Amino acid sequence: MNWKTVFRSLKNKDMQKRLIIVIGIFVAYRLLAHIPVPLAEPTQLKAVINSVIGGSNFGGFLNLLSGGALAQFSIVLVGMSPFITASIISQLLTKAIPKLEELHKDGESGRRKINQWTRMIALPLAVIQSIAFIYILRQTVLAGNSVGLSAPTPIEWIVAVTAMTAGAMLLMWLGELITEQGIGNGISLVIFAGIISQLPTTLSTIINSLFDTSKGTLSVFGWFHIPVNPLSFWVTLGVCVVSLGVLYALVKINEAQRIITINYAKRVQGNSSYGGVKSILPVKLIAAGVIPVIFAVAFLSLPAFLGQVIKATHNTAYTQLATNLITWFQAPQPGAFTGSTMSALIYPICYFVLVILFTYFYTGIVFNTTEIAENLQKQGGFIEGVRPGIQTEKYLRTMMSRLVLFGSIALGVIAIMPFGAEYVFAQLGINASNLAIGGTGLLIVVQVGLDSLRQINSRALMVTYDDYE
Repeated sequence: MNWKTVFRSLKNKDMQKRLIIVIGIFVAYRLLAHIPVPLAEPTQLKAVINSVIGGSNFGGFLNLLSGGALAQFSIVLVGMSPFITASIISQLLTKAIPKLEELHKDGESGRRKINQWTRMIALPLAVIQSIAFIYILRQTVLAGNSVGLSAPTPIEWIVAVTAMTAGAMLLMWLGELITEQGIGNGISLVIFAGIISQLPTTLSTIINSLFDTSKGTLSVFGWFHIPVNPLSFWVTLGVCVVSLGVLYALVKINEAQRIITINYAKRVQGNSSYGGVKSILPVKLIAAGVIPVIFAVAFLSLPAFLGQVIKATHNTAYTQLATNLITWFQAPQPGAFTGSTMSALIYPICYFVLVILFTYFYTGIVFNTTEIAENLQKQGGFIEGVRPGIQTEKYLRTMMSRLVLFGSIALGVIAIMPFGAEYVFAQLGINASNLAIGGTGLLIVVQVGLDSLRQINSRALMVTYDDYE
C-alpha cells in the first residue's frame, strides 16, 4: 500500500468525486437505518424491539449484520440478504445451466443480463423476508407478553411490507453505485459500514464494564490499586492480544499470493518485433476475498430464520423442528458450551464447512482457469515448462486447488476461532457473550477493508500515472 500515492491522488478531481459519492452513500444508508417501518407508534415499537433483541442471541446477531437496523426496525432491516441469496441462486444456476454459462462468457453484456435477473429474483425474496420479519416480531411479542403491540391492519401490513421491500431494493441499488465507483465491492462495503456503525456501542459497553469497580479494583503487586474491574481488565486484555494475533494472521493470509511467470513468444511483423518479454500472473491464496464468509453467514441464518417463522405459527406439530433449527443454526451462547450436549458444535462445524465450500465455489467463478489458459494461448503467452492450451489449464487448476485448500481451511479456522475462545471462557466461568459475533464482524471488516484499500491504491496509481512521466 503506497500511502504517498493515495494522498497525492486526493488532489485529483475524479478521485475526490468518487470518494465523496461513496461517503455520501454511507451517510444515506445510516440515515435510512434510522427510519422506522410504519407499523406502530415509534416509542412503542422501539420498546418492543429492545425486548426481542435482549431475549435472543439470534436477535443480536441480526442486529449486528443489519448495522443496528433491527434495533430501529428500520426500512432497511432486510438489508442485503435478498440480493446475497439471489446471487447464490444465480451463480449456482450459471454453473448448472449451459446456456447461462455461455451467456456469462459473452462478456459484459451477458453478465449485465445475469445481474438483471439476479435483481428480479431478489425482489420476491425481499417481499417474503419482509412479511416473515413482521410476522416473527408480532408472534414473538405475543408469546413474551412483556410489551404490548397493537394488531396491524391490512393496510398497515401492505405499507410496512412495501416500505421494507423498497428499503432492500434501495440498499441493493446503493451497493451497485458503490461498486461502479471502483472503490470496492458494494455489497461488502454496505455490510462493512453496518458493522462499523456498531463499534461505538461496543466500545461503550467494554468501557463501562472495565470501569465498573463494584466488585473490587485491580491490585498491582499489592502496592497500589487501579480503578478498573479485575476480571473485565484481564478478559479485555486477553481478547485484545488474541484479536491482534488473528488480525496479523488474517492480513498475511489475505495478502499471500503465488507469482507465476508468463513468457511471451517473440513475433516479427514487417520491420517490427513483438513479444519476447516476461510478465507475471499473481494468484492470491484467497482469491474469493470476504464473499465466502458473507455467503456462509447469510446461508446459516436461513435455517434459524425458518425456525423462527415456524415457531411463530404456534403449530404444535412442528414445535420440535422449529426449536431444533433455532438451537442448531444460531451462534451458540457461551453457556451452551458448558453442557454435555453436542448441539452447540453444530453451528461452528457448519460455519467452517460452508466457508470452505463457498471459497472453492466463488474462486471457480473469479479465477476461471479455462478462460485464462485460452487468453494466454491467444496472446502467445505460456508458462515455462508447461505447454499452452489444455496443459496450461490443468497446471493452473491443480495449482489453484492446492492454494484454495490451504487458504479455505485457514480462513475457516480463523472464522471459528471465536467459538473456541467462547468455549475456553465458558470453562473458566467467564461470560464472553457475543464474542463469536464480534469475530465474524472482525473477519468481514478486515477483509473488506484490505480489498477496498487495494482498489483505492490501484485507482490512485491510475490517476497519478502522469506524475511519473
